[in-house]
Amino acid sequence: MRSISTSKAPAAIGPYSQGIIVNNLFYSSGQIPLTAEGSMIEGSVEDQTHQVFKNLTAVLEEAGASFDTVVKATVFIKDMNDFGAVNEVYGQYFDTHKPARSCVEVARLPKDALVEIEVIALVK
Repeated sequence: MRSISTSKAPAAIGPYSQGIIVNNLFYSSGQIPLTAEGSMIEGSVEDQTHQVFKNLTAVLEEAGASFDTVVKATVFIKDMNDFGAVNEVYGQYFDTHKPARSCVEVARLPKDALVEIEVIALVK
């Protein structure tokens, strides 16, 4: 088991890692719309979702994985009315490869984010 850490994504805001590799699978922690420096992205759910994908890109690359190797994604959104907007951005990152996915509405996310996404990916 190996922890993943990169300065290109926000540091964990609690007692956990950005991700863990076990055998040939990478399990990311949930990414919220924080910059690598730890500042929250304000703005629309689309803006926040793009930042989440920027963070996921960084941790996936550090793990030796990519969006093409993601097998499962879990999306947490604050408001199910944002489902279409989040899907629009999500589809820009998973345009040809379509991993399994769950999407749930939650009462509240860390730092009052509008969206959080975690992934499981094969390590190359």
